[in-house]
Amino acid sequence: MSEIVHNVAKASSKKSFAISAGNIDRIMNIASPLGLLLLWEVAARFGWIDVRFFPAPSKIFVTMLELIQNGQLWIHLKASMYRLFWGFVWGGVPALLLGISMGLNRTLRSIMDPLVSATYPIPKSAILPLILLIFGLGEPSKVVMVAIGLFFPILINTMAGVLEIQKIYFDVSKNFGADRYQVFMTVALPGAMPLIMTGVKLGVGMGLILISLAEMIGAKSGLGYMMWNAWEILSVETMYVGLLVIAALGVLFTVVLNEIERYLVPWKAAR
Repeated sequence: MSEIVHNVAKASSKKSFAISAGNIDRIMNIASPLGLLLLWEVAARFGWIDVRFFPAPSKIFVTMLELIQNGQLWIHLKASMYRLFWGFVWGGVPALLLGISMGLNRTLRSIMDPLVSATYPIPKSAILPLILLIFGLGEPSKVVMVAIGLFFPILINTMAGVLEIQKIYFDVSKNFGADRYQVFMTVALPGAMPLIMTGVKLGVGMGLILISLAEMIGAKSGLGYMMWNAWEILSVETMYVGLLVIAALGVLFTVVLNEIERYLVPWKAAR
């Protein structure tokens, strides 16, 4: 009886340690960017860096508060998030479906793999003039740029995730009479989910990069436009506001996606 109690207590202590370790990870995720800002502030105040090009974070936050109060930051942030959302819909969802299909179908993979290998290395900034020529200077060109940036990381990681699934799982599903939809939902999608989440994280980061680039040309709103306009009038603090907001969005999206990953892929989070 005492041995059973000892084993239960040991298991409970391991569980509490796992929970505390997860909390430590979350704290470190928040502390690391704050520590970098603190170091930056100290370096600016003691004159270790040129404040003409690297103003103190405190001055940047004052400018940020001004932009928030006059509503300019919200206008630009809303425009960028709108484009990022629709870029994810039009780029991420097709990439997910095509990636799983390529992983399951050898013939489709043989057809599409050379096309993906040929188009993925092309610099996305190099095709921006072509996208502007085809879709114009309005919203579609910005959404297409984000969609292209999201498409390839999600596609490649999803296909790799399906190919990593052991063949025995597909054999078992077929022996139980599973149709293609059931194989897709119960074997391919859950099995590839760790690499799918990796692809989504990479894709969102690439989307933030490309939306900023696209908004610098032919746009009148968005974080990219705000930074480009600040450069034209030499408002350095406003430029850094845009950079810090994009950095904060990157951290926020990573934290949210990590939480989603812990829910969808609990066996990976426990490692």
